[in-house]
Amino acid sequence: MIEELLASLVERFNRHAEKNPAIAEELDGVERTIAVKVTDEGNYGVDLLKARLVNLRKGSVPHADLTITTDSRTFEGLVKKEIGPMKAIVTHKLLIDGSLDDKLLFRKLL
Repeated sequence: MIEELLASLVERFNRHAEKNPAIAEELDGVERTIAVKVTDEGNYGVDLLKARLVNLRKGSVPHADLTITTDSRTFEGLVKKEIGPMKAIVTHKLLIDGSLDDKLLFRKLL
């Protein structure tokens, strides 16, 4: 289920980026490896390259620039916009490990 949610998130972001040149401009030159650790489902990785999310894969990502840790219920709520990232962080349901710029980047990916 999480893998399907991630795939839909990747697809949604890529469609949005294609339709909004400002996003492509803002993310121009930004390359990141993102790890998603879903505590009750497993680990996934995805890369941000040329303003697109690519290479979605299952498994641990040893050298991620940004690591997102949450449970499946919270992740689903984030993807469906039933809970905001800030609320999830404040309630300790979401942990984002990375630079401040990369943490701010996470909000754009949702």
